[in-house]
Amino acid sequence: MNRIKEVLNDKGIKQTWLANKLGKSYNVVNGYVTNKRQPSIEVLYEIAKLLQVDAKELLN
Repeated sequence: MNRIKEVLNDKGIKQTWLANKLGKSYNVVNGYVTNKRQPSIEVLYEIAKLLQVDAKELLN
């Protein structure tokens, strides 16, 4: 289970912003947020960097 949705909500960041920064479609990012798909480890670290959190925090 990931916490991407919680971190986005806590920081007031929209999924569309994250999708744009990652160069991915909204549907891909929404899949990450809703746990319908898992990001690769590289993408997970990029998400953590963009959200300014430790990658481990996204996995708790």
